[in-house]
Amino acid sequence: MRRIVIFLIAAVLVVGGIMYALHVAQKTSNTAVAALLPRDTIAFLHVPDFNRTRNDWHRSDIYRLYTEPAVQDFLRKPLAQAHAQNSISQTAQQIEQLDAKDAFVAVTSMENNLPKVVGGFRFRGSQADVEQIIAGWRANFVGASPKRETIDYQQHKIDICTGFLFTIATVYDGHWFFVANELSELKALLDRADGRLQDRQSLLSTDENFRAAMAEMPTSYALAFYLQPKTLAAKFAPDQQNTLGQIRSISATTRFDNGKIHDVIFVGMPQLSPDAALTRDSVSLGTKDTFLYATSLLNLSKQLAAVYPTAAISPLGSSLQKITNILARANISMDDWHAAFGPELSALADWPSNAHWPSAVVAFPVKDFARAKKLASVFAHASDEDANWNETDRDGVHYLTMQSASVFIVLRPTIAVSDRAMIAGLDPGSVELAIERSRKSSAEFASSQTYKTAASSLPTPKNFFAYVDLATLYSRLDATLRPILMMGAAFMPSMNEHVDLSRIPSADVVTKHLSPIVSSQRYAGGGYITESIGPITLNQTGIAMVALSVMAGQKEGLPSVLSGYGVPSFLSPSPSPKPKRTP
Repeated sequence: MRRIVIFLIAAVLVVGGIMYALHVAQKTSNTAVAALLPRDTIAFLHVPDFNRTRNDWHRSDIYRLYTEPAVQDFLRKPLAQAHAQNSISQTAQQIEQLDAKDAFVAVTSMENNLPKVVGGFRFRGSQADVEQIIAGWRANFVGASPKRETIDYQQHKIDICTGFLFTIATVYDGHWFFVANELSELKALLDRADGRLQDRQSLLSTDENFRAAMAEMPTSYALAFYLQPKTLAAKFAPDQQNTLGQIRSISATTRFDNGKIHDVIFVGMPQLSPDAALTRDSVSLGTKDTFLYATSLLNLSKQLAAVYPTAAISPLGSSLQKITNILARANISMDDWHAAFGPELSALADWPSNAHWPSAVVAFPVKDFARAKKLASVFAHASDEDANWNETDRDGVHYLTMQSASVFIVLRPTIAVSDRAMIAGLDPGSVELAIERSRKSSAEFASSQTYKTAASSLPTPKNFFAYVDLATLYSRLDATLRPILMMGAAFMPSMNEHVDLSRIPSADVVTKHLSPIVSSQRYAGGGYITESIGPITLNQTGIAMVALSVMAGQKEGLPSVLSGYGVPSFLSPSPSPKPKRTP
């Protein structure tokens, strides 16, 4: 009996030791990679375990949606036309074969606007087996017939390939493979890896900003990114007074969490938002058909001052500068703004099942009705100098509605100011209903199980919160756009050349894989921590939208893109002032 007890205790200790070792290995992985990089490294990307990440990806909700038979049937044509698909799949299989660990790529410095780049990974197997794969990658990068030479350095053989545009140097160091676009960078990397560097304080792992950023990151992740923006700040903001100049570090991680993607972003910088709590009281404006809710603390005086120095190079800075000009022309100070409104800006969008399109409103809490009423009038008339606004008062609420001479224009922007809230929308009906809900403090949306479950999946927000019900949004889009697409395909058969519109998956096939996206932000550890979780995250959605906007902006120009998204004219930068209409 005693032997059995001793055996069980030993087994528990062994298992516990293994679990602890794995935990420590995961926790110190990014630090170990950072010890291979110089202290002034501008940016680096780290993938701790490619095979584990790939397995987690295959269990994710978005991948399961992709593998649905109906979705694969719908994508058959575009996938067949995607010539890069096989190449990507082959590369992924090769990386899986290498069992790559701690893969990283880093920009160590910048000279004459040319980055110096290093990278590497740990591999399984012999160097000869690995070289068979690396040789193919090298040929694809520098060309089939590069100038090639080998030099000796500290008992290592460094292979240098010079192509038409690029030069890369590669070397094996035990079970590590390293690569750089400059020989001196690769030698320095080898010195750090082999422990020949005496000054440990010159390593990125000892940098205070890096250590503070990594302290806010999860210990286990699929991918991590770190940026030290002082080099960019010195280039674009030498006065160090705007937001870019005050950012000490930016770090981000992505991991898979029970099929969902979970992002964490840390921006080390001084606090800009006011010393106020995010109340989320505006959640009472929601209904059972609300699919989007976002609320954020707003301090115009600090945030305008932060971006003002970059107004010349930033669309946001230009837009905010226009706001200050509007306030100045009306003799309204920032003190008047803060006296009129609370610090919380909210946006909500509803889409009832019987409506073809959604309705959206934005809301500010009102502290001073008289001042809020005056400010609403100023911004309404400044948004479009040629527009006519009808102002009325009903039941203690002041309404401003834009009048249109055309009966075909459905949108009639409306602003309503009560003693509790200022609410703006694109039609009078949605604004009036929102005003009614603001008086009743409805819990119809806030008490829904879908919202409550999603909101509780992240830490309590202190600065920003967002919620998007993807399933509701997709089902409404499907009901509205499917008949239009089917009719278009019938009259324009060429629409089916790249995709068979008759094979669009049913809404229930898609929505069963779509949970809500939720995002939460707080200030802690000397910076802003933003977390987002969902089938895709809010950060990834934002990056995709920015990329699409940039591509569209190259064709149409930024003002056209912004107006296409419904941004008011006074918030979108324009190259020249709009001429006034002569009477």
